[in-house]
Amino acid sequence: MPMHDWTRVEAGTYHDFHLAWIAEIRKTLNSGVLPPGYYAMAEQHAGDAIPDVIGLHESDPDREEVPDPFGGGVATLTKTKPKVAERLTSTKPLNQIPRRRVAIRHTSGHRIVAFIELVSPSNKDRVESVAGFTAKVAEALRSGVHILVVDPFPPGPADPLGMHGAVWRELTGSELAAPADRPVTLAAYAAGRTVEAFVNRLAPGEEVPEMPVFLTPTKYVPLALESTYMAASAGMPEFWRKVLEKQPA
Repeated sequence: MPMHDWTRVEAGTYHDFHLAWIAEIRKTLNSGVLPPGYYAMAEQHAGDAIPDVIGLHESDPDREEVPDPFGGGVATLTKTKPKVAERLTSTKPLNQIPRRRVAIRHTSGHRIVAFIELVSPSNKDRVESVAGFTAKVAEALRSGVHILVVDPFPPGPADPLGMHGAVWRELTGSELAAPADRPVTLAAYAAGRTVEAFVNRLAPGEEVPEMPVFLTPTKYVPLALESTYMAASAGMPEFWRKVLEKQPA
């Protein structure tokens, strides 16, 4: 199914779809995509950050490093690189924050290894919202948490570079503008000594590509965004689905 043009509907309609997509992503990750010891939960508080989906490992973050993932859908970058259009590496090392000083912990006490954020209009409705979003993403990356950001909306007055461009500027100081003809951006960030970003850009009407969800700086699981998007779309009210799918005159 192609990516819809979500600027055609109000924020409340997207919010309804947004909740359904979160549920489908969570279900997919917990249905054999994540390797043993890992699991995903939706909309759980983690310090000041409130991501849509959290990837967790059932170990205590204060006791040992997360075990090397095995089994499941794990792929290794040295063998199978993610199929993306752009690959970026930050030139400066991240300022690593000691794990014990970081309040990025699930209420269960388990280790948080990844966030998935589906950008909403409220994330980019004003400059302060964009600044808060990018600061939380940067803080998580600096503490070793890997992140996938899916931004279905074009750049606007508060985020002229798009949300990926805003995050990359926060991390590196450099500016990357989204192309006007491909404004939808999907960016997976792997947090190691530096940050690597794996980016796909598309236009409304193009299929939603598979994206990596990193569990370590070099290992990831492939997330089938297309099938989860289709499943979430199937439950939308027919009226709004027709609005989104209406061909331009």
